[in-house]
Amino acid sequence: KGKKRHGYLSHEEVASLACRAGPEHATIIFVAGYTGLRWGELSALRVRDLDLERRRLSVNENAVRVGSDLHVGSPKTHELRSVGFPKFLAEPLGNLAKGKEPRALLFGDGDVHIQRPRSSGATRSWFMRALTDSGLPRMTVHDLRHTAASLAIASGANVKAVQRMLGHASAAMTLDVSADPFRDAVERVSAPLDPG
Repeated sequence: KGKKRHGYLSHEEVASLACRAGPEHATIIFVAGYTGLRWGELSALRVRDLDLERRRLSVNENAVRVGSDLHVGSPKTHELRSVGFPKFLAEPLGNLAKGKEPRALLFGDGDVHIQRPRSSGATRSWFMRALTDSGLPRMTVHDLRHTAASLAIASGANVKAVQRMLGHASAAMTLDVSADPFRDAVERVSAPLDPG
């Protein structure tokens, strides 16, 4: 079976997508694009999982919709982890937490898990409209996870750090899922080794 090529966005494209998604969804786009959290992990984040001082998000739960039922449990690999986020996200994340109880959900109204936007169907989701308005190619919310890996690799992160960020069980899985940006990284490493 051939592997689907993943979508990767640049810093500018993530910013454009967040802007077009509107103030209600901008922060979740940025968090997805810079932390690589799965949608279920994002939607299950609680105020108590946010550490503004250390700029960390603790991933303790995963909310997955099966049919019309929402199942909340441990993260996919059953391993709790802490993921860093860029400094520019501290203020918007702090604003989301303001006035909410520690156990309240970080995104949305604090009580109801936000739904994953549809990537197909007759009615376009806010995510698909934002993609169109940004002039970006068709992709899914999950592709923001690959974007995070790509941006981390471009900034010089090693594969073990990216593995931990994504919550993959092995570095081999990270390399397999995020192969395209690693190909560019390999070229950047090999070029300086040329003695000529």
